[in-house]
Amino acid sequence: MAASNSIFTAAPSRNLTCIALQQSPLLSHPLSRSSSVAFRPKRRSSSLVLCSTDESKSTAGKEIPIELRYEAFPTVMDINKIQEILPHRFPFLLVDRVIEYTAGVSAVAIKNVTINDNFFPGHFPERPIMPGVLMVEAMAQVGGIVMLQPEVGGSKTNFFFAGIDKVRFRKPVIAGDTLVMRMTLVKLQKRFGIAKMEGKAYVGSSVVCEGEFLMAMGKEE
Repeated sequence: MAASNSIFTAAPSRNLTCIALQQSPLLSHPLSRSSSVAFRPKRRSSSLVLCSTDESKSTAGKEIPIELRYEAFPTVMDINKIQEILPHRFPFLLVDRVIEYTAGVSAVAIKNVTINDNFFPGHFPERPIMPGVLMVEAMAQVGGIVMLQPEVGGSKTNFFFAGIDKVRFRKPVIAGDTLVMRMTLVKLQKRFGIAKMEGKAYVGSSVVCEGEFLMAMGKEE
């Protein structure tokens, strides 16, 4: 019986299957029964080895659980500190936590949008969507956290939302979303008590609202 021109080798392990394909130069002619051939391994082999292991599959399956995959937002100012700065109270305090603050420059804060918010029963009963005007109000309150600081000189009793411009609503915000708002001070005219700010609100990595804000400041009498 003539020998085959290919040699297939399978490893004995059940969890590892390897197929090696190698052309041997010694088997170019058929061999007789009496012929003997010495097989010597070569240092460099042109064989192709395909392996699949159950271990690699099990390793890929060991993923981090989703509840442990994402870190919580940091806390730079909690709700108690926010209430010391802003005059707003329930049901119109729309900032839950400040996660970044640069004095006199910017602030990033979050609003946890839940089905328990008092505006959802009417907006809308069948499809709870956060009203756009309340998104703008929440962003203005974040701007107030920047403006009502000693670095800027705003007054808690004489601070007003004076105007908005170029406001765009990109996507709806629904119950269960976390609204992340960044407000940045662009221009401050202390002489006239006017401040211009730029704001963007996000859900995840998507911009849901953006615009320019005008703040008016006064002095305590």
